[in-house]
Amino acid sequence: MGQRTAIEGRGPVAVLLSPRPAVVAAARRAGARTVVVAPDPSVPSDREGAERRVRTDWRDHHRLVGAVGRLEDVRRGHAAVFGFDAAGALAAARANEELGLPGTPAAAVTALMDKAALRARSNTLHAARPVSFARCGRASLLPFITTLIGYPCVIKPRAGADGEGVRLVRDAAEGEAAARDYPAVTDLLVEEYLEGPELAVESLSRAGRHRVLGWSRRLPGPGPRLAAAAGHDLPAALDPATAAAVRALVRGVLDLAGHRDGPSHTEVVLTAHGPRLVEAHARPGAEELTQLLRLAHGTDVLGLALAAGLGLPGPLRRPHAAHAALRYVDFPPGLRVDGLGPALAAARSLPGVMRVGLRIPAGATVLRAPTGALHHAHVLAAAPTAAALARTLDLSAALLAPPGPLTPDARGLHVPPPPWRNGPE
Repeated sequence: MGQRTAIEGRGPVAVLLSPRPAVVAAARRAGARTVVVAPDPSVPSDREGAERRVRTDWRDHHRLVGAVGRLEDVRRGHAAVFGFDAAGALAAARANEELGLPGTPAAAVTALMDKAALRARSNTLHAARPVSFARCGRASLLPFITTLIGYPCVIKPRAGADGEGVRLVRDAAEGEAAARDYPAVTDLLVEEYLEGPELAVESLSRAGRHRVLGWSRRLPGPGPRLAAAAGHDLPAALDPATAAAVRALVRGVLDLAGHRDGPSHTEVVLTAHGPRLVEAHARPGAEELTQLLRLAHGTDVLGLALAAGLGLPGPLRRPHAAHAALRYVDFPPGLRVDGLGPALAAARSLPGVMRVGLRIPAGATVLRAPTGALHHAHVLAAAPTAAALARTLDLSAALLAPPGPLTPDARGLHVPPPPWRNGPE
């Protein structure tokens, strides 16, 4: 019997590259049929009802095009390929171009990935006060270049993702230390540190028209991990002039990169000189961030992106709460989480907690601190007032924190140690 190449049913097909379950669920909300492409046929998206699975390594362009090109709906142009992480977005763009399917141009994806070129382009949008930056190809030059840019400044890989390798340099001693920590031959960007409130902006483009779907206020995390956030808050109200300037910056950056179709995630700092770009990506933000926008604004970022790419009407907007927030939780290396189940259950039972996500398997040992913008766990909550939301977040974070004595939180509340422990049962 030959390979089955048609997907039963009507409507276009979303070809999803190693999708998270939330992406498959969003495709179903958008009214699309789904094909999951992954190296391993058993992927978490199975439980969301993916209709077909194609086992192939989509990171190999020729294998991906060959496997997807055999699908009847692809040959008829009733499909599109989607990747919602850094590697997947580029692979999907290249596949769509070769197969003649709609989607973000590969050149636009790579233009947004090149942080140095994007910084130079975005500086044309505010030529009177550009952001100072320089490229660095040898780590030994970092002390000189950081001094040239001025302190504080930021070092980041020119084509990095998820905050890996991003470093804040506050003085000459830290510039010397950075020279020892990066590879001798490298490709880095050194730029001035942008000071001010930071926004995470989600947008959707169609035929060169960029619609800003919403933004959240990013809360800086403690410690030296510049890319790490403590969480995100909604609503993030801005005065009309600032809101207009943020939209103009995002649209200008996407235009300069040639981004005409598909989702995008842009990070912006509201400096004393106006909004300035941190970086932008041809994909939605992290899963927990899109969940936050859906919860607070009723804006289904993933569903809208999939619907737009397939020519379907977008999901209806259904706001749920006046205030919503996301908080991250990290655990110390060496901590065993054998008894984490009761803490998770207790946090999830708090009024207003919508989701508690865990990146490490229950019962595992934390091997290392998270790097870049990654975290071990997160809490997503909503409430009718800011005060009620703050209390819920404080209590949930305390429940998930490593065991310790009773301590007052920022509002003077005393919370008990979490109901979990180190070591085996």
